[in-house]
Amino acid sequence: MLNAVYRLVAPRRFEVEFTNIDLCGGHLIVRPTHLSICNADQRYYQGKRADDILKKKLPMALIHEGIGQVVYDPQGEFAPGERVVMIPNTPPAGEETDADGIAENYRRDARFRASGFDGFMQDVVEIRRDRVVRLPEGIDPCVAAFTEIVTVSVHALRRFDQMARPYRKAVGIWGDGNLGYITAVLFQAMFPETKLYIFGMDRDKLSDFTFADETFLVTDIPKDLEFDHAFECVGGEGASKAINQIIDFIRPEGTISILGVSENPVAVNTRMMLEKGLRMFGSSRSGREDFLRTIELYQSDPEIPDYFQNIIGAKMEVRTIGDMKRAFETDIHKQFGKTVLIWK
Repeated sequence: MLNAVYRLVAPRRFEVEFTNIDLCGGHLIVRPTHLSICNADQRYYQGKRADDILKKKLPMALIHEGIGQVVYDPQGEFAPGERVVMIPNTPPAGEETDADGIAENYRRDARFRASGFDGFMQDVVEIRRDRVVRLPEGIDPCVAAFTEIVTVSVHALRRFDQMARPYRKAVGIWGDGNLGYITAVLFQAMFPETKLYIFGMDRDKLSDFTFADETFLVTDIPKDLEFDHAFECVGGEGASKAINQIIDFIRPEGTISILGVSENPVAVNTRMMLEKGLRMFGSSRSGREDFLRTIELYQSDPEIPDYFQNIIGAKMEVRTIGDMKRAFETDIHKQFGKTVLIWK
């Protein structure tokens, strides 16, 4: 079967390449329908990764957030037209954990789509059946398109529940962007008895956190404010300031979950970390178990996907390579939200 793969060959330049798919390989064939642009995709598109990394990884099809419809299943487990969420993390077949119990998203031998091998910008995607999860009816496909980033927050919250001490009167989330919003919505649903404080830079963005107990500008935090645990969803150049503010206000023996991605090393006030006996852990990507849990949350609490409607920043039909470039350029200039590609 001939397939068209739309690869980034250099910053801001897409080209199509035709590849052959073996229909006897036992894998599913899925036609993408809705894709979502991530900041990681933009770093490749804009050439913001180091030159040696770009030379190593390009050409490559971008995008690791997406859903599609099954075109062909040689085993008949999935019906043609059935909607699925595609899982980008790809450990060795049949090995979701390694011999030491390391989860699939932290395995060094796992591969990740759009970061080392082709993502979902293809006419059809050849994918292992354990790398898809059925998408129930009634969920907006434009919300479902960015399920992958939702699973990242679900993964972090599951780890938080395992690691943080049980005293959880109040929790703070730093970051008023997409990741902060998603994490906050999920935290409120999963830990409804805990007070939720949101800290951000933009008053207008903070106004969208209507479900939180209180919101604060990071430039105007009450000096006597305290909370028991915190999540850092800032990343980039703002990560150091965010982490150190958390350290200033968190109560002793609190837990800090790091989700923000930073290209450069981050300076942290380790002296106060030691004095307060804090625990800090990082979470990255997600695995099949997190996708299954996310779909369960979509179904058990319909308010969750309803809230996520608020972060759909743009919907763009994509039929040509020119449309792809326009979508990425539009995403660069958006103020807030996820850009969803309706993949035609």
